[in-house]
Amino acid sequence: MDEVRMVRDGYTEPAPPTAQAIARAKALLEQPPRRSLPRLRWPLAGVVAAGAAATVAITLVGGDPSAPSGPVKPGEKGAVLAAAEKAEEQPTGKYWYAGHVQGQAYIMRPKTGTYAITGALTESFTWKGAKSGMGEAYYGRDLPARPQTAQDAVLWRKAGAPSSFRVWSSDHYYTYTAKATKWQSDGPERGIEPRGGGKFSEGSIEDLQNLPTDPAQLEAKFLSPTEMSKMLGVPPNHPRSGQADAFAKMMRVSSLLGGSPVPPKVRAGLMRALAAQEGIREIGRATDPLGRTGVALATGERTTTVTGEFGTPKVQQGTYRSRSVAIFDERTGALLSRQEELTQPGGQYAEMKPGFVIDYSAVRSAQWTDTKPKPPAKLPFD
Repeated sequence: MDEVRMVRDGYTEPAPPTAQAIARAKALLEQPPRRSLPRLRWPLAGVVAAGAAATVAITLVGGDPSAPSGPVKPGEKGAVLAAAEKAEEQPTGKYWYAGHVQGQAYIMRPKTGTYAITGALTESFTWKGAKSGMGEAYYGRDLPARPQTAQDAVLWRKAGAPSSFRVWSSDHYYTYTAKATKWQSDGPERGIEPRGGGKFSEGSIEDLQNLPTDPAQLEAKFLSPTEMSKMLGVPPNHPRSGQADAFAKMMRVSSLLGGSPVPPKVRAGLMRALAAQEGIREIGRATDPLGRTGVALATGERTTTVTGEFGTPKVQQGTYRSRSVAIFDERTGALLSRQEELTQPGGQYAEMKPGFVIDYSAVRSAQWTDTKPKPPAKLPFD
């Protein structure tokens, strides 16, 4: 289960938690954000999070779905593994920082033409010293809701370029605006906790440095059936498909690579381990929501059905298929994004095309530095 979604689900009022609260929760958990409720919806293997107001059934199926990100081209079959070699070469430093941008697609249907926006847009930025007492800080801000593509922007302008968007979010309507908020910090002084540092999701820096680098050993530690049961929130003996495990494995590795300062050779080993998993394949090059191109891995597709049991409007109901995609920078091996892509239109996405990004968590930055980091002033979009 996604812990950040669980934090959001704990809020019973229509307004979701602030970007500051999300940043703090995510940083404490070292888990990149995923689609969450009430803003976002990411049920796994038929398990719907508590608080979800729409009935959603998930079926994971095998097969080889269409590849909207592009098929593997000659000479590219080992592109992800080549990127893993680059990951081995990345330096370390005194302070680890990570910035994430997350968003969710919503469909607008004015009389002038249907278009998609990305709403529930938030950005978080965290840093921690390598050792206890070096400090740590947490920041968050809301980003402007915006048309998803250039074509969407054309239709948005045709509709009068509205600056606010009323959308159905889980069990109620919510309005996103085209305004950003300022960075909010969490800490006694400018967001900095001076006594912090040195503790990460997988332990201390020493613990991280002692992780195995062999893909098989990393698979046994992080991608075992027991670990996947924890990710899916089901008992170890609970029956599930291979694709359920594939989705959970991509979640697990993406969280490690996008939020934790695991050593370079461990990062490379995790990439190799993920690429070798059943139900996960290379799909060539792909572009992430921040416009960066990399090499990608994808799961098989799964089927999602949304019903109207809890008042979901008719236009939001129906069935569609999607897959999870992880994109890596082939120059450095860094994780760029984890996103869900539409493979078969239907339901609320009936008017969209395969490859449409349903939700995403993009890693804007994740690296070591020798100076205390500051959150970026510039927005991640032009």
